[in-house]
Amino acid sequence: MGEQPIYTTRAHVFQIDPSTKKNWVPASKQAVTVSYFYDSTRNSYRIISVDGSKVIINSTITPNMTFTKTSQKFGQWADSRANTVFGLGFASEQQLTKFAEKFQEVKDAAKLAKDKSQEKGDTLSNHSQQESGRETPSANQAQSFNGTDDEKISFSPEAAQLKSENERLKSVVEQSNTTAKKYETELQTLKESNARLVDSLQESSANVESWKKELTACQEGSDTLRKKIAELESECNEANQEKQKNAQLTVRVKELEAELQEKEQELENLRRQAEIIPQLMGECESITAKLKW
Repeated sequence: MGEQPIYTTRAHVFQIDPSTKKNWVPASKQAVTVSYFYDSTRNSYRIISVDGSKVIINSTITPNMTFTKTSQKFGQWADSRANTVFGLGFASEQQLTKFAEKFQEVKDAAKLAKDKSQEKGDTLSNHSQQESGRETPSANQAQSFNGTDDEKISFSPEAAQLKSENERLKSVVEQSNTTAKKYETELQTLKESNARLVDSLQESSANVESWKKELTACQEGSDTLRKKIAELESECNEANQEKQKNAQLTVRVKELEAELQEKEQELENLRRQAEIIPQLMGECESITAKLKW
């Protein structure tokens, strides 16, 4: 049969520092599963938590234990058998409250089981004392005690009570077996779901890596295009500067052409004047000659 989980939550696990008895030492690097287990065979309750392959909590609940809330999200209890104090840090106050309520419920159940066990022990002890104090039964009584089990039970109220308790325990065991099979089925379903989730996560991780490579390639292509655009802009600026220089040169050429036309006109005028000079010189000589006469 074994133990069956009756309540499960997640929390950060701590243990009190054995040297100082004041500071908390983390028992887990992250939040782990913390579960209440019920052992129907021993009629006992335990708090168990495992981090990987390491058991970090194995605490049997006894009636004299107390769970104390020390803050809105932290609680603790002392385990004299383990010689330590366990502390749990929860993600919310609601989780802490639920765990504390379950602790009290399990503690009460452990006390009830202990009381029943003591009562049963006292009953069996009294029954043994009564049997030992009785006289040897007569032949008729001995013959009746050698009958069937039902006949024996009719002469023993304690045995009838034990048989009734045994039937009840059988019913509880059968119900526990049914619950165990149900949990096994649910666990198998969870394992399959977890396997699918792991596969999906691995596929997603592969896709992310592929997307990262594509993004890197796109970024490199984008950087190359930016460089080409910068080069083209630089070339365009140079072309515009050359165009402006050409426009300035065109204006200067036109100015020079206009000046050249003016100079050519002046030269033409000078040529005409040069053609008149010999005639004027001839006239001057004629006038000079006449003056001499």
